[in-house]
Amino acid sequence: MRTAAEPVEVRRPSAVRALTTLLAVTAAATVVVELLNYWYAPEQEFGLAVRTGWAMLRSLGFLLLIGHVNKGRVGARPFGLILAVTTIFAVGRLIVPRQGVPALPGLVGFAVLTALCVAVVVLLYRSDAIRAHLVRHRKGLVVEGGTIAWREVAPKRPQANGWLLTARVAAFTYSPLMLLPALVATGAVLDGRLSAVPALILWFGAGIAVSYAVLFCTAFLLRDKAWARKALVAVTLGVLAIDLPLCWWLLGVDGLIRDCAPLVTAATLTLWSLNRATRTPPPLG
Repeated sequence: MRTAAEPVEVRRPSAVRALTTLLAVTAAATVVVELLNYWYAPEQEFGLAVRTGWAMLRSLGFLLLIGHVNKGRVGARPFGLILAVTTIFAVGRLIVPRQGVPALPGLVGFAVLTALCVAVVVLLYRSDAIRAHLVRHRKGLVVEGGTIAWREVAPKRPQANGWLLTARVAAFTYSPLMLLPALVATGAVLDGRLSAVPALILWFGAGIAVSYAVLFCTAFLLRDKAWARKALVAVTLGVLAIDLPLCWWLLGVDGLIRDCAPLVTAATLTLWSLNRATRTPPPLG
C-alpha cells in the first residue's frame, strides 16, 4: 500500500500573515496588561490572583487561534470572536479597583488590548482574503483506492452556518466561566464561611455538568436539530440562574460584576447566534 505525496506548500495571503502577527501581539499584550494591573492593584488578594491567572491563560487561546488560522480552519472565526470579546471583559473587570480610580498604566494597557481585540474581529469578519482562507476542516487519515493519505476530512453532518458555529463556541465557555468564580469563592469559604461549603460544591458540580450538557446539545445543534436549539437555550438560562445568585451571595456585588459579566456576554452571544441561525436559510447543496 503506497502513501500519497504531500501537497505543495502554498504561500499564505498577506492578510492571513498580518492576522497571525496581530494574534501573537495580542497574546503578549494580554500577559503584559494583566501583570501591570496586578502590580498596581491596591489589594493583591487571593481572588485577584486567580482572576489574573485566568485572564493570562487567554494568551494561550490566542496562540491556539493562530494554529487554527494557519490551518485555515472554518471554526477560527467564531473562536476568535468569543475569545476577543471575553478577553476585553475579563481584563476590563480587573482594571477598576474596589475603591479609587484605576492606575494610568493599566488603563493605557487596557485601551491598547481593546484596540488589538477589535482589530482581530475586524480582520476575521471583514477581510475577504481571510474569509476565503478559513474554509478547511480537520485533517485525518483517509484510505481510498489502496492509498493512504493525510488530508482534509469533510464532516458527514450537513454544513452548519456561521451562527451555529458561533453559538457552539460561545456555549463551550460556560463551564470555565462558572468554575473561575467558584474557585475564587473558595477563598471566602476558607476564611470562615464554612456554611457555604455545600453551595460551593454544588457550584463546582454544576460547572462540570454544564460542559457535558453543552457538548451533548451542540453535537446535535450542528446537525440543525430544532430540539437541540431549545435545549441549549434551556442550558443557557440554567447557567445564569445558578451562577448569578451564587456570585452575588459568596462574592458580593463586586464579584457579581467582575465574574458574571463575561458569562452574561457569552450567554447573550449564544442566544443571539441561535436567533440569527433560525432566521438564516440553510446553505444550498
